[in-house]
This record gives sequence, C-alpha cells and structure tokens, in this order.
Amino acid sequence: MLKVKRIEPRDNYLLFVELSNGKTGLFDVKPYLEKGIFSELKDTDYFSAARPAFGGVVWPHEQDFSADTIAAEMQ
Repeated sequence: MLKVKRIEPRDNYLLFVELSNGKTGLFDVKPYLEKGIFSELKDTDYFSAARPAFGGVVWPHEQDFSADTIAAEMQ
C-alpha cells in the first residue's frame, strides 16, 4: 500500500512529498483551494500545519489527500 512518508509545505501552496515507493516531487494544492473544506487551506499558516498521517496528508480540521491522489498528480 502506497503511503506518504514525509512532507514539507512550500510557498505557493505546494507540498514536497516523499512516498513509500521512493518517489519524491511536488503536489500542487492550488486546484483544490476553491472546493468546499479545502478553502481553509488558503490561510498560509494553516496550510503549513499539514502532516503525514493515515498514509496520506492531513490538516487539523480533517482536510486530507490520499497517497494515491498525490502520486497521480505529483510533479
């Protein structure tokens, strides 16, 4: 099962991601910022609260992205 091992929030709503299969890259969160609960991520301090958990990336108010979504869209 693919998992997110490590993340680093970057400027411009990018996450540097390391996956359990060894792939690394940038995941762009900007396309999601206008969608429902993800709009809270526009606050850069809150965006920086991202952490790996449950195999994906999560924020304190339960926004999340799965490792599969990240892998499919990672640059």
